[in-house]
Amino acid sequence: MTLEAILAYLHLLAILTMVVFLASEAALCRVEWLNAQVVERLARVDMIYGIASIAVLATGVARTVWGVKGASWYWSNPLLHIKFTLFIVVGLLSIGPTMRFLRWRRQLRATGALPTEAEIRATRKLVMIEAHLVALIPLAAVFLARGFGG
Repeated sequence: MTLEAILAYLHLLAILTMVVFLASEAALCRVEWLNAQVVERLARVDMIYGIASIAVLATGVARTVWGVKGASWYWSNPLLHIKFTLFIVVGLLSIGPTMRFLRWRRQLRATGALPTEAEIRATRKLVMIEAHLVALIPLAAVFLARGFGG
């Protein structure tokens, strides 16, 4: 039971970290706020968001393997597949903003130029789509935790 509690805590901590840094990206990636310092900060924030996302995946898999319900219960439940699919979609969507943040930082360091308004808006739109999709994952999680779908 202690292992289950520790795994649940680590998973929740990773999720909260991921959400905080995704929200930070959404807050910082605005035309009216973007300056050289924010470009540098966005690249760092995105790196932490990526690390937290990996931790969410690792702790989630650990919970299915070593959790009380067992791997067969989790992996046979369609709600886990919905959660996992949403997580993968968010991860794939995050590639675009990550590449842009890194390119913006390289460009800033090389030329001092900031990204265009159109590029900032398009990037923020992707980050906001990620944030809205992430918000759906706990919906599947609460039903999964209560035995639905199995």
